[in-house]
Amino acid sequence: MPRKAKQTKAGRVSMQDLMTLVNKKAGRNVAHDLTGENPTAVKEWISTGSRWLDSIICKGQLAGIPVGKVTEIAGLTSTGKSYMAAQIAANAQKQGKLVVYFDSESAIDPTFLEAAGCDLARLMYIQAASVEFVLETIEELLGATDEQLVFIWDSLAFTPAISDVEGDYNPQSSMAMKARILAKGMSKLTIPIADKQATFLVLNQLKANITSGPMAHIMAMTTPYMTPGGKAMIYSYSLRIWLTGRKAKSAFVLDDKGFRIGSEVKVKIEKSRFGTQGRNCAFRIMWGTDEVGINDEESWFDAIKSSECLTSKGAWYTLETPDGYTKKFQPSKWAEIIKEDNEFKERVLRLMDEEVIQRFDQRSGNAEEFYEDVDGEENE
Repeated sequence: MPRKAKQTKAGRVSMQDLMTLVNKKAGRNVAHDLTGENPTAVKEWISTGSRWLDSIICKGQLAGIPVGKVTEIAGLTSTGKSYMAAQIAANAQKQGKLVVYFDSESAIDPTFLEAAGCDLARLMYIQAASVEFVLETIEELLGATDEQLVFIWDSLAFTPAISDVEGDYNPQSSMAMKARILAKGMSKLTIPIADKQATFLVLNQLKANITSGPMAHIMAMTTPYMTPGGKAMIYSYSLRIWLTGRKAKSAFVLDDKGFRIGSEVKVKIEKSRFGTQGRNCAFRIMWGTDEVGINDEESWFDAIKSSECLTSKGAWYTLETPDGYTKKFQPSKWAEIIKEDNEFKERVLRLMDEEVIQRFDQRSGNAEEFYEDVDGEENE
């Protein structure tokens, strides 16, 4: 009888050996020990320009736009999407990153970017001719340099597909084409963006969610807005920030003569892989004065208003901390005091961290305080 071939049993190997085997098969490093350097952990954040917003993005820490991930800032018309993008670009440059700005509207103003703090010499402006062109350019730039890149796409909603440009004006002829392109493109780009520690910030439009059917009125109430781009984009985002306006009577910031010089903006974390979905904040964006951008320090007062350390009597507020520090002030003088009194500013920032970051992390107090919007209405 023929002899049976001797079967050998696989011996024990280390995790490092198994990772080496997988990486050799892939031709690059795809297997990682999550206790060490890996592409999935967010090690760096880019400030949005609003400390309050930075405080509600990631549970337990001061954060911002996550490096290595895809983020969406979507908003209603004139809610400050481009203003926020400019401030994020300026903050990214301060961290030594190179900004690539795709503009589909050919409407960005260089003087506006400079006023927001951008260094135009380190900002590459590209006209977003088509969705395919944007995705292909991102792929090529990621492969061309090891420098940390920040891609800003303004905006996805207004960028056409090649078939839109070359075809007719009938919307039926290229229906769902953009969504299909994005589905394929993001499946190709998400891992390279993480590996290169790049940042992809997508600006988008909030549009009314027009529903039909017997439950249409309920859907319209619970999901009043939607964003263009298809479902694949929604899955690719690690963070979705939605901007809407305040109620009509307080939608604008007026100067002493009644001229509109800024907007009141409501912000909601629509999606977060960092444990803070549904949280809210608000701030002013100034666009009609010499100081363009987010009125950051002015919003801190609203952020700490619910603190037990802050009491009011008539037109005066008193900040009293457990270590005996006391300061009386009027809300109208808030910004002035913050700029002139460093000790008061430090106390406010410390209190803000306690109220906005730590209490949420520790699940301290009433949960509705963290999910109630700035006009006093609970979010759906």
